[in-house]
Amino acid sequence: MNQHETIPAAQYILDEFEGVNRIAILALNRDVRETVQRITTAEKAASPEFQAWLRHKNATGSDIYIGMNPLKQDASTRTKDEIAAIRHVYIDLDYGGAKALEGIQKSSLVPKPNVVLTSSPDKFQIIWKVEGMALEQGEALLHALAREFGGDPAATDATRVLRLPGFANKKYDVVFYVEARQHSIETHHWRDFKLHMDGQGSPRQNYYTRMKRESGAYAPSQSEHDWAFAKRALARGDDPEAVVQRIARHRSAGKSNPEYYARLTVEKAQADLGYRNTPRNAPASQVTEEIDLDPLGKD
Repeated sequence: MNQHETIPAAQYILDEFEGVNRIAILALNRDVRETVQRITTAEKAASPEFQAWLRHKNATGSDIYIGMNPLKQDASTRTKDEIAAIRHVYIDLDYGGAKALEGIQKSSLVPKPNVVLTSSPDKFQIIWKVEGMALEQGEALLHALAREFGGDPAATDATRVLRLPGFANKKYDVVFYVEARQHSIETHHWRDFKLHMDGQGSPRQNYYTRMKRESGAYAPSQSEHDWAFAKRALARGDDPEAVVQRIARHRSAGKSNPEYYARLTVEKAQADLGYRNTPRNAPASQVTEEIDLDPLGKD
């Protein structure tokens, strides 16, 4: 395929994963606070029946996401313990637009990206296909990418979901269809990335410190950042317990009881998102289904 052509969703799935890989697909409807997660093989996720179900969910208000690392064969959730292998690293560019993208493409610190997703006008998600990395290496690299190129520090988790191309971004009033363009077919290794890898606790704060220094803008406190991170993670369908553990690990050096602090932060974020006020007959905030069920059936 010519790199200037957009990649359809089904082809994108099969290009990025082996057909037998188990992957997570997420349909998130913010209007009705419904998150439906289905864990299935890449082959089934790319099937016409499954794609038709995704188009239906998208047309009725859901954003469509895909987990970027395959899961274990018996996985029923999308947690770090369930990740079978690190197959992708990525950076979410919410700021800087085309100039930031060009900086990455010209950088000698990283190989040429495999895929560039345009998630909304002038916002990009950049993906490298990798192999031979342990989970800790993959996440250290995610932090380093965000720090070096000014990416979203929340997108530094191996369980992260990114947008699936070909579907409308429902976060904005103006409809925008996510596009994916291929820039390389190479598979990369740890040695191909020349970035400085430091502790996983520092890149997030370094990012905001640098942003404040360079722009003179207000930089949120660490507690404000944790709050914002918890809300973003919950809104995209992450397991609340996994969010608690991520914040607790990140704050282990700065809090006397980091798990209590993290749990309180997540509970407050859940309340703010309306989790506690959801009627009993409302759609579940988190649902995991197997594709062996009818993909067009009840969610």
